[in-house]
Amino acid sequence: MVESLPLETARPRLKIAYAHVYHLTLSIEIAGEAAMIELGKRIAPRISRGAMIYLSGDLGAGKTTLARGILKGCGHAGSVTSPTYTLLETYTLPSLVVHHFDLYRMKTPFELEQIGLRDLLDGEAIALVEWPDRGRGVLPPADVRIDIGFTPSGRSIALPHCLLEDHGAAPG
Repeated sequence: MVESLPLETARPRLKIAYAHVYHLTLSIEIAGEAAMIELGKRIAPRISRGAMIYLSGDLGAGKTTLARGILKGCGHAGSVTSPTYTLLETYTLPSLVVHHFDLYRMKTPFELEQIGLRDLLDGEAIALVEWPDRGRGVLPPADVRIDIGFTPSGRSIALPHCLLEDHGAAPG
């Protein structure tokens, strides 16, 4: 059972599952849009430059909301909308570039090549990718995968433990 705790808790008690010998995955439960944005802001400083981040979950699970929080945590002050129809929104921040992909409406993975995926992934920019399975065969493998699911009281988020620990690289 996953324990539900407010995001402000200094050291939340989290269910830890061994996904791989060297990779711990935490499952946390949160409720509401504000909590999802706060989670994104909290993990943003732990995302390394050049990271490929897969955001997975059903329609309405909160992938774009989490991306909004990550962007706010990276210093973006403007609005963040889902790039469902454009496939890509690029946010150029003072010390960082973040590409936000939404592949939901993509007809073929090779559309990513048509928008210049190889040039965009320059080893410095962070890529947030919603619906990454639709880019299979063209997208590079994820550095981080965040899975969002529905629970009766909100959302369940599975993410690498390093995104909530005090160590890790900060963007910028």
